Amino acid sequence: MKTAKKISVYLATGLFLLIIAYQVWANIGLGSKAPQTLKLDVTEAFGDSSSKGNIVGVQAFMEPIDYASEKNFSSKIRFYLDEAKKKNWLIPGKTIVVFPEYFGTWLVALDEKESIYHTPKIEEGLQKIVMRNVGKFFKTYISSPDSVKDKVKYSVFAMKASTIAKVYQETFAALAKEYQVTIVGGSVLLPEPSVEYGVLKTGNGQLFNTSVVFEFDGQINSKLIKKAFPTADELGFICPVDAKSIPVFQTNVGRMGVLICADAWFSDAYKALKTKAVDFVITPSYSNGIGYWNKPWSGYSGAETPKEAKADIDKISLGEAWIKYAMGTRAKEEAGVKKGMNVFLQGNLWDLGADGSTIILSDSARATPYIGKSALINLWL
Repeated sequence: MKTAKKISVYLATGLFLLIIAYQVWANIGLGSKAPQTLKLDVTEAFGDSSSKGNIVGVQAFMEPIDYASEKNFSSKIRFYLDEAKKKNWLIPGKTIVVFPEYFGTWLVALDEKESIYHTPKIEEGLQKIVMRNVGKFFKTYISSPDSVKDKVKYSVFAMKASTIAKVYQETFAALAKEYQVTIVGGSVLLPEPSVEYGVLKTGNGQLFNTSVVFEFDGQINSKLIKKAFPTADELGFICPVDAKSIPVFQTNVGRMGVLICADAWFSDAYKALKTKAVDFVITPSYSNGIGYWNKPWSGYSGAETPKEAKADIDKISLGEAWIKYAMGTRAKEEAGVKKGMNVFLQGNLWDLGADGSTIILSDSARATPYIGKSALINLWL
């Protein structure tokens, strides 16, 4: 009995010391002091300067280090806003600034072990994040909705949701107010997001690819945009919404519709916008991989390719398909909209790759040739 009692004491002591060691390890060496890349490769303006207002697309070039801290995240956004201001493209109360899809999602790497910002592969980086947040991860995994097929990805992106939502809102709200511009904050993955008394909140439940509009006075718009048509890569852990729920925003420069990436490929999205009489369409996008933009298009992702588009599979490039079957053409033909912008994320985010280049709709559509570059694209309204 005494021997068994001693063994129990030793095991309990060992477990206690192991927990202490883990807590120490998990809370040292966080973030990074490595320098950020703050450079702008290209600026281009479309249309004639107008007192009515403008849309500024931020084709941001992002790296893991940009998400190491709230300060880094804010500094990267501020850099692009300062560059736009130098061009006299930020008109108080009359400028819409657009960031790309998934721009806020990688705040999942906020305040993590320094090594993840230098890890070459995304899988290894996410594993390290899970190791440091193992308790949160398993709690989120166990409580994940039964309908979620990929519970690992769901848990990785949902486990730090409250912190991500807080930093995302505080950063964009403060900068929108400082520069007196309306900001479409790209998108961020959040579980059951809502706005309560002016605060972006998260809940327990389904994960949504969400875009948020921040007004030029720093207030968050209570209407959230949630992706209606997740891609094949997203379907396992991101919940779709009815396209009819896509909101429209009244701004000082007209009625704005926001379609998150793949939503811009579907007629149902434009039916919703047409009934709500939008003046222009914003599309934050992220196309992962490298080199696919100029390779043959393989058809729709996550849904069946429409009959009228099947003939173009393997016949036109992905970039050409974005113009022919997404915002560049559908906005005008199906919603009567003649102005719009489709902004793509760029960068070296581990080994994910980033493809695409900003598409402008100004009566007719055209794609800019800036794949892999940081760019500011201005469209006068």
